[in-house]
Amino acid sequence: MKKIYVLDTNVLLHDPLSIISFEDNDVVIPAVVLEEIDSFKRNMDEVGRNARYVSRLLDQLREKGHLHDGVPLDNGGSLKVELNHRCYTRTQELFGEMTNDNRILAVALNYLLEEQDKKAAKKKSKPVILVSKDTLVRIKADVMGIPAEDYRTDRIVSSDDVYLGNVTLHVHPGIIDEFYSNRWLPVKQLEYNFRPNEFVILKDELGTTKSAVLKVNKEVTKLEPLFLSNEPVWGISARNVQQRMALELMLNDDIPIVTLTGRAGTGKTLIALAAGLLKVEDEHKYKKLLIARPVVPMGKDIGYLPGEKEEKLRPWMQPIYDNLEYLFDTKKPGDIEKILVGMGSIQVEALTYIRGRSIPGQFIIIDEAQNLTKHELKTIVSRVGQGSKIVLLGDPEQIDHPYLDSASNGLTHVVERFKDQSISGHVTLEKGERSLLAQLATELL
Repeated sequence: MKKIYVLDTNVLLHDPLSIISFEDNDVVIPAVVLEEIDSFKRNMDEVGRNARYVSRLLDQLREKGHLHDGVPLDNGGSLKVELNHRCYTRTQELFGEMTNDNRILAVALNYLLEEQDKKAAKKKSKPVILVSKDTLVRIKADVMGIPAEDYRTDRIVSSDDVYLGNVTLHVHPGIIDEFYSNRWLPVKQLEYNFRPNEFVILKDELGTTKSAVLKVNKEVTKLEPLFLSNEPVWGISARNVQQRMALELMLNDDIPIVTLTGRAGTGKTLIALAAGLLKVEDEHKYKKLLIARPVVPMGKDIGYLPGEKEEKLRPWMQPIYDNLEYLFDTKKPGDIEKILVGMGSIQVEALTYIRGRSIPGQFIIIDEAQNLTKHELKTIVSRVGQGSKIVLLGDPEQIDHPYLDSASNGLTHVVERFKDQSISGHVTLEKGERSLLAQLATELL
């Protein structure tokens, strides 16, 4: 049965291709949505880019006919810009002032009432659904009796099925003994669907303390021991098994893209910086260590603050400098700037200044990557030049972007898209190591 989907502005600004993502159903865009999109089109960030894309897409669809009459889409559905549903009486009775959100609700309500009248007259009718990423709009719709949904088409995976990068298997102790004896195991022996560079923790199914930590090779043919010992990396030692896995990936030159996720205090940024410093300063594998994080929202001007670019960026980059001060064990304020200037091989930058560049031969760390859309991360990862390595860090549960969530952000998208690639690796850090207080705050608050 065909359905009628009424789209909120935030759906189009989040995914401009949402217009053609509802299969062979009817898509309705209220006229007020066009006004809101117009107000964003001059923005120089991701939202502005999407607003301009939607405008161009609608302009192309005009060639098929008048949008207010409805035009066919290639997927078998139709698109209509709604101008005539202007009866706001019921909406005003409930919510008073006719805001843009309430105007969108009024369009959905009028469509719903029309279809209900058709059904009462025993005519062919269609279900009406309002699609919005705004929780309060969906709640208002529910109050008015309008079926409402979040936009889920771009969710690459549900929150419960996100790839962790490691798995714990309970096996017969003889298998663990065989691994320690031969220093490898065939993948087929464990009957599990492993992925390249995935980590495996084997535990004794009989309940003893016997265990082993292994890593799947990139060909997914055998499980091998970790090549990295637990020796300190720039003064930092892994405090748990997931941190050791993370260092294993970051210090492996055959894996050019690494993703690390985890809650605050799990050590993502610190161990990434330690690994980068080792590779750049000690091993000279890369020419430069480039550390960047988004000035949220990405692409916005950082404001009319006094000083040069570095002084303006300092408040946004402070978490990076805090970790560098710890690694360099600085004693006085300002020492870290002198060290970085003297070394010349470490660059702390905002992502605003990275887009459009080609970055060869560098160890690149992107912090807070969960606040980036999949398009932004595609833009950044595609900048990585020959001989570079990129590490993406973030907490998908701690997102500041208004149109992203744990299942639709760019970091989660990269994790899921690259999980079957031999050139990538992923680890989810679970245990907080900042302090007992920080760990309890993360769990209890």
